[in-house]
Amino acid sequence: MVNENQVPEYHNNNILGVLIGLVIGALAGAITMLLLAPQSGEDTRMQIQEKGIELRDRTNVMMGDAMAQVRLDRNKITMGGRQKAQELLHQGQALVVEQLEHVSEAAQAGKKAIQSS
Repeated sequence: MVNENQVPEYHNNNILGVLIGLVIGALAGAITMLLLAPQSGEDTRMQIQEKGIELRDRTNVMMGDAMAQVRLDRNKITMGGRQKAQELLHQGQALVVEQLEHVSEAAQAGKKAIQSS
């Protein structure tokens, strides 16, 4: 009969067996990875470097295109703003002429009123 305060003997052997199994499994996995790797580390580094250069070049082209589009949009906005300013200037000038005509008419009416009295 096993007492409640006693630890079974097979418990320590179980932990040791699991640890040994983990170490053996890790070694087997590492050896398998080295044997079945698709290419050497040098080839992998070279491939990463080439992809990095390709991505950099594509980014530069995309940034150039984006900057050209921004400049084009800026020019369109500037031209639109200038046209709108010209339109507002002409409208303002027309309003000034119209108001001057009203003032002139009022002055003429005032003169007539003064002369007739």
